[in-house]
Amino acid sequence: MRRTSSYRVTAALGTAAFALSAVLGFVPAPAVAADPVIKIGIDLPVSGADASIGIPTQNGAILAIEQANAKHAGGNYTFAPYALDDAVQGKHDPAQGAQNVKTFIADPAVLAMIGPFNSNVAVAEIPLTNDAGLVQIAASTTNDTLTRPPNAAKLRSTHPDTNAFFRVCTVDSRQGSAGAQFAKRLGFKRAFIIDDNETYGKGLADVFDAQFKALGGTVVDHEHITSNQQDFKALLTKAHSMNPDVIFYGGTTSTGGGLVRKQMADVGMKGVAYMGGDGIGDEEFVKVAGTMANGTYYSIAAPEATRLPSATAFVAAYKKRFNADVGPYSANAYAAAQIEIAAIVKAIKASGGKMPTRAQVLRNVAETRDFDSPIGKIGFDKYGDTTSPILSLYEIKDEKKVFVNQISLTST
Repeated sequence: MRRTSSYRVTAALGTAAFALSAVLGFVPAPAVAADPVIKIGIDLPVSGADASIGIPTQNGAILAIEQANAKHAGGNYTFAPYALDDAVQGKHDPAQGAQNVKTFIADPAVLAMIGPFNSNVAVAEIPLTNDAGLVQIAASTTNDTLTRPPNAAKLRSTHPDTNAFFRVCTVDSRQGSAGAQFAKRLGFKRAFIIDDNETYGKGLADVFDAQFKALGGTVVDHEHITSNQQDFKALLTKAHSMNPDVIFYGGTTSTGGGLVRKQMADVGMKGVAYMGGDGIGDEEFVKVAGTMANGTYYSIAAPEATRLPSATAFVAAYKKRFNADVGPYSANAYAAAQIEIAAIVKAIKASGGKMPTRAQVLRNVAETRDFDSPIGKIGFDKYGDTTSPILSLYEIKDEKKVFVNQISLTST
């Protein structure tokens, strides 16, 4: 008796299956091995009040990833953005940021992440990325204590000798100091300070407070507001009675920065100037404050990309890709993603084409020196802070931002 070979049986079964599939109306596609994917997590507030600044920041990172894929920078690997929103009910939320990071950590394809945007969210995330050894580069988190001792050691308590958190923006000790100097140059002598009592807002306001006094200015009062507060008229009535020539707000538009400015008109403070940091440097601020936005001064912990020769190609590519102008931190996020991609590519080559480890990527990022980016050459100091901090100053006129000055600072 002749036996039918297993190959023939398999072939016959395959032919029958194909024929049945055709009868049923579909033909199975041939199996094709997909390119392995390396994911870069992006955690930013992209809904609610923070969206007008969070989305352009996210887009900057996405553009860098897309351009890397177009150049086949990863060889056989494809880079993919893994973007999650850390806003809850219209406002950045530390608990949601922490949950997003846990999601990134649980996915072995995520080898690096960009974000967050807000410093209080970073406080919730850094212990997690530190424990997992997942490199994290922020484009805009400016609070000093995220990287500087003694608080930074508490955030990295699990692995105190490992730092997985880096940033390409300057810090609040510089931003607050520059804001105080800016205020003095504008002729302001009496400041009423308000902060949102969050990590970023209070830290920035405290620095402005100390520096403004050191420069000979008078701080008539320094008040803290509560989360989700909507009515500031009683506070502003008090401020008005103390006759300040400027209100300094430490915080973001989403925590009250726009409403405080708008409600100054309701208590007779239309002629009083308003100042803040990058937290009120978003489009949402102008929408909320309306015409009262005029006469507002603020700083951004990043260069003005449209004025940098090194950013010309980036600005044009961003406009073409997203049909929009770059945001305050779009170029920073683009540079952060570029650094992570370069670190991953270096690790792939060192591994002979194999999937690199998070530890390899982290080590390569930490060793970054003089990296060419749209915002200039970037390196990281022993704290993980940029060695090329830059600050930009703006004024709002006719409900539009007007560039005032750009300051290059030396890292210490």
